[in-house]
Amino acid sequence: MSDNSDKIEKTEEQWRAELTPEQYRVARERGTEPALTGRYCDTKEPGLYRCGACGADLFDSAQKYNSGSGWPSFWQPASPAAVGTDTDKTHGMQRTEVHCNRCGAHLGHVFPDGPRPTGLRYCINSVSLDFAPKDES
Repeated sequence: MSDNSDKIEKTEEQWRAELTPEQYRVARERGTEPALTGRYCDTKEPGLYRCGACGADLFDSAQKYNSGSGWPSFWQPASPAAVGTDTDKTHGMQRTEVHCNRCGAHLGHVFPDGPRPTGLRYCINSVSLDFAPKDES
């Protein structure tokens, strides 16, 4: 597992040089990929979903489910410290934004309409993630 404890701080120029333009738009500028276009939406194999910007462990496939939203969805993060949240008041609504606690990358949003046991739906952009199959994680 990747250590999530050491905070990563980089300049926007460093992030722009390291990430693809789409990763930068979503992870650093708080964008969203179109529904049903993400590479991990239908992934069902066991493994870990890591931050696409810094490699921190974020979500385990055992907590992934098909929410029908068009984005990979999880009912909890890999650990309580893996992700953080902020209030997002863009687009004329109030939502809870989810970010990587290690590097601050925007991941998506969390909603209170998920399955038991948490009742949460972490709706995450595939472009903000990297997947490590179980035999590699």
